[in-house]
Amino acid sequence: MDARRFSPASERNREPILEVLRLLLPETGTVLELGSGSGQHAAYFAKALPALQWQPSDKTAEGFDSVAAWAESESAANVRPPVVLDVTSDQWPVENVEAVYSANVIHISPWDVCLGLMRGAGRCLGPGGVLVLYGPFRIGGEHTAESNAEFDQSLRSRDPSWGIRDLEAVADAAEASGFDLEARVPMPANNQTLVFKRR
Repeated sequence: MDARRFSPASERNREPILEVLRLLLPETGTVLELGSGSGQHAAYFAKALPALQWQPSDKTAEGFDSVAAWAESESAANVRPPVVLDVTSDQWPVENVEAVYSANVIHISPWDVCLGLMRGAGRCLGPGGVLVLYGPFRIGGEHTAESNAEFDQSLRSRDPSWGIRDLEAVADAAEASGFDLEARVPMPANNQTLVFKRR
């Protein structure tokens, strides 16, 4: 029985994200992924970047069979066993990594998750460490597309604490945890990749 769960969005966006990660991530070291979901990204990126160790994580272990199955199917031996990690906790089970990556997490969760993610990444990363966030963002208080506005409304109808975040608010939260916003890379489907560097 195949334990792999399939995310169409992860399948669509993995190649554009990989192109950016090739430019951003260090050549060697450990990348901590927050909110690994199905594990498709972990397996695909790890296989494409074999000199890096990829550490998947999620708030619960519910999808870990899928993460392991994707890594096995891609023969990605550099995907570590996933760990349970609540980003709002003051203690994470992973320390001293070279990069932190998270896709499509902070808009499908309360704002406290974004704040906790920044604090935890600040603890995990040394000076020059890279934090990469992918997803939709409002810029200057405005949605970048009508489809994003509709998506935002849908998210808030499901949970009022969810919603597409303002890039400026995310950057402020990052700065408070010791990060500078280094770059914003426009991505397909009205998404963005934000690149933060640890001071």
